[in-house]
Amino acid sequence: MNKLRIKKDDTVYVLAGEDKGKTGKVLKVLVEKQRAIVEGVNMVSKSTKPSAQNPQGGIVKVEAPIHISNLSLIDPKSGKPTRVSVRKEGKNVIRVAKKSGEDIK
Repeated sequence: MNKLRIKKDDTVYVLAGEDKGKTGKVLKVLVEKQRAIVEGVNMVSKSTKPSAQNPQGGIVKVEAPIHISNLSLIDPKSGKPTRVSVRKEGKNVIRVAKKSGEDIK
């Protein structure tokens, strides 16, 4: 299993699929399935039963997971999609944007 270069709270660009070209913030990363849930991307309609939070029930729009390979990290300097490399400094692992060479938080 490969290490994932995308983490929670990263801003990503969608490379493929119905939402190609959209950007969004990563809400959750599902490491085992190599998927991520991105805000406002890959929306699906889900039927819900009436509950305390939603007494009416009905159909709700929710984000579905999207595969990591269809996402690209946004370069903090240029704001464009970039690939990510990893640099190790002692025990710390630092992600680096390939386009600008800028460190990613």
